[in-house]
Amino acid sequence: MTAYRGRPERLQIMLTEEELAAVDDWRFKRRMPSRAAAVRELLKRGLVAEGFNVAEKSTKSRDFGLLEEKQAKAAAKR
Repeated sequence: MTAYRGRPERLQIMLTEEELAAVDDWRFKRRMPSRAAAVRELLKRGLVAEGFNVAEKSTKSRDFGLLEEKQAKAAAKR
């Protein structure tokens, strides 16, 4: 399968009519180009709201948070 715009993974979800209407309403109010773009944006916003950072492709795990916290704590103990 050919990757679309650098997105090699595909995710299918099932929604109720009400959920789909809510996504479409949100999308149209924000002039999003597609449902997929709206769902990606909502997913990112939901993850951030729950305290998860969305990593860029080039981000290393050591730069993402957990290892840095552990290293800082270990350095503080020294």
